[in-house]
Amino acid sequence: MAWLYLLAAGLFEVGWPVGFKLSQQGLKAWGIGIAIVCMALSGLLLWLAQRHIPIGTAYAVWTGIGGAGTFLIGVLFFGDALTPGRVLGVALIVGGVVTLKLSH
Repeated sequence: MAWLYLLAAGLFEVGWPVGFKLSQQGLKAWGIGIAIVCMALSGLLLWLAQRHIPIGTAYAVWTGIGGAGTFLIGVLFFGDALTPGRVLGVALIVGGVVTLKLSH
């Protein structure tokens, strides 16, 4: 169950930078609201996950999901650049997250 909490925490971690981006594109109040809710849920779920997953592993996986997920959302919905170097960087993050999970 802890890994499900951590996965959900990582997904909500994507929500707050997306909320901030939306707030800069004409949805100010909604975007800030989304960001605040996602921050709170992400933090709560990370806290729950850390009861059974070591802090270093949990934090690295949480930030990895958040970083890679936000990168993907940026490319798909906000016109962020998709270059070989950026893809390699995200692939390294995902590879690190997978390695941490398999080494747990």
